[in-house]
Amino acid sequence: MSTHVSARSRARRFAAITLSGLLAATVAACSSGEGRTQPPPPATESHAPTGQVPAGLEKFYGQSLTWADCAPYATSDDAKAAFRVKDAQCARLTVPLDYAKPEGDSITLGLLRRKALETDERIGALVVNPGGPGASGMQAAAGLASRTATNELGKRFDMVGFDPRGIGASQPQIRCLSDAERDADRADDSETDGSPEGVKKQETESQDFAAKCAERTEHGAAMLANLGTRDVVKDMDILRSVLGEPKLSYLGYSYGTRIGSAYAEAFPANVRALVLDGAVDPEQDAVESLVAQGQGFGKAFGEFSNWCAAREDCALGRDAAGVTKAFQDLVRPLIDFPVPVSDGRKLSYEDATTGVIQALYQEDLWEPLNSALNDLKRQRGDGLEKLADLYNERGADGRYGTTQDAFVAIRCVDDPRVTDPAKILDAQKRYAEAAPFLDDGRPDGSARDACAFWPVPNTSEPHQPNVEGLPKTLVISTTNDPATPYQAGVNLAKAIKGALLTFEGNQHTVFLQGVSCVDRIGIDYLVNGALPDEGTRCAAK
Repeated sequence: MSTHVSARSRARRFAAITLSGLLAATVAACSSGEGRTQPPPPATESHAPTGQVPAGLEKFYGQSLTWADCAPYATSDDAKAAFRVKDAQCARLTVPLDYAKPEGDSITLGLLRRKALETDERIGALVVNPGGPGASGMQAAAGLASRTATNELGKRFDMVGFDPRGIGASQPQIRCLSDAERDADRADDSETDGSPEGVKKQETESQDFAAKCAERTEHGAAMLANLGTRDVVKDMDILRSVLGEPKLSYLGYSYGTRIGSAYAEAFPANVRALVLDGAVDPEQDAVESLVAQGQGFGKAFGEFSNWCAAREDCALGRDAAGVTKAFQDLVRPLIDFPVPVSDGRKLSYEDATTGVIQALYQEDLWEPLNSALNDLKRQRGDGLEKLADLYNERGADGRYGTTQDAFVAIRCVDDPRVTDPAKILDAQKRYAEAAPFLDDGRPDGSARDACAFWPVPNTSEPHQPNVEGLPKTLVISTTNDPATPYQAGVNLAKAIKGALLTFEGNQHTVFLQGVSCVDRIGIDYLVNGALPDEGTRCAAK
């Protein structure tokens, strides 16, 4: 999760969290089918509306769900693999397009559930969101269902994931660029041109992108206006009621922590438990969030550099102090001379740096990153292109997921737009200082991004949340998290008066990813309500 400030790709795309960390592990965990059996026959479940129902929303809060085979819900190869998890069921939840007009058009959200394995000890449903914004909660829940099959979470909770409005299996989807347009966009390094002509070209492209989002998305501007976190948390309260849950148990990663804290503010009395991992600072504006994330990636690149310099085959040399220059010398020529890729594409500067960013999300990708950089030294671009494809959700067939489109659309209504040229230039300067390895060496330009041309106003903005009456929550923050820096977790825990668990590691998010200390504490909280002592820290396994 992050911000985007300028139209330049390094500021816009490097800020996004897409198929990385949690979701990459999710796909790997589910691709084997995990002992998949024949899907159960469709079953319809109904619950009376649970908790306070806002006026005019009675039919939504009391609707039935028909749970059936998940295969028809898959919109990508990754989703197909994830949805093969054993005992998964899927359904559609109906919600208003515009909560101010509940009698008007409605839309649907895709849901995935794996029921608690010990029904006599069931606590309830655990609702999951993996972040993005724009990532699939259905895929995340499928992966977590596999990983929790032998612990107390899997035994005592239904694992439930939802694709937020406009995303994945939810209908309609946000659609802005075609597959061919996305390929062309990635191949175009004009964002490095800070000249007046370059700025004009970038702003024209940003304006075109905003127009295409409105034209190609069903319900057009109305959908874009009601896409943000403000509306997702209202959807989540309908989901809580329809699942028959008096109070919500929620696990949010990355941008999912923003959903969690926003839900806590809107419905504090409806919360049972919240685990928020990889926190977004609720008060940080777009510029400060971008700079903080630059610092996170700069630090992560330094950790990778130290690891690399200890290897004889380090692509950037054995002198850790010189790796930034070595990296820049390796990738900057791609701006003018992209390197061929075996499938006929060419590795651009943007894709090279995007591939590096993808690998910095987790230490498991450092080895393939070093290999890819060594290949680039030999004028081979496949390794970095594959990492960039993972980041951009491009399948082997050339088809893209919609996460990148949804990311921009959601961010444009979640935060006030930044249009002041001085602020844009200052943000880029500070970002390059925080993450010098991403400095392309060209003069900066003040091009405005797509949000400056967005057809609808923002519906949220950073602020101190008011969570009076909220039960104690658990925030998990990683010391060397490149995407959501540690201090953001400290700040979120303070803002919502929650307990803070510190993980000492180099990755983005950690809960239920194999670190026994973190998993034990998080599970104990979700099951029993127990919180760690102040100052509790866990280290990598």
